[in-house]
Amino acid sequence: VVENEIQARIDNIFSNLERLEILSSKEPPNKRQNAKLRVDQLKYDVQHLQTALRNFQHRRQLREQQERQREELLARTFTTNDSDTTIPIDETLQYNESLQSAHRGMDELIGSGTSILRGLRDQRVTLKGTHKKILDVASMLGLSNTVMRLIEKRAFQDKFLMLGGMAVTCVIMFLVVQYLT
Repeated sequence: VVENEIQARIDNIFSNLERLEILSSKEPPNKRQNAKLRVDQLKYDVQHLQTALRNFQHRRQLREQQERQREELLARTFTTNDSDTTIPIDETLQYNESLQSAHRGMDELIGSGTSILRGLRDQRVTLKGTHKKILDVASMLGLSNTVMRLIEKRAFQDKFLMLGGMAVTCVIMFLVVQYLT
């Protein structure tokens, strides 16, 4: 009853504050700012009172609920094998088993991830070795290509030298036969 009366008075104060706000806007300009400031301060104070009332009501309701639950608990008679005192072990057991299977599944997942990572590392080492061998072969092929080009160039030059030497020898033999015979 007291709380309802306080709430009614707070509502009345709010309606009066709304009228005051309207009246403060009709004040002369030099007093208007001060009047609005006082009305806002009053609104803040009333809101603070409203919040305090709500907190008080909430605490009272919690106390009443706790007292009601305490009385129910004290008034209750317990008997053996009462359905309210049984513990649902089957549900708890199923929950525990599902947690354990999920745990095992996660362990297996982590294990397979670890083995995959290990395999990738091994492949990386293998690929690095293969890459190094390919680079070695490529450098050898580059060297071999250079040597082959030099050999072909030398063979081409040797061919001209041989033809030139044969021509010079034929000319010398022709001259020797011509002048000596």
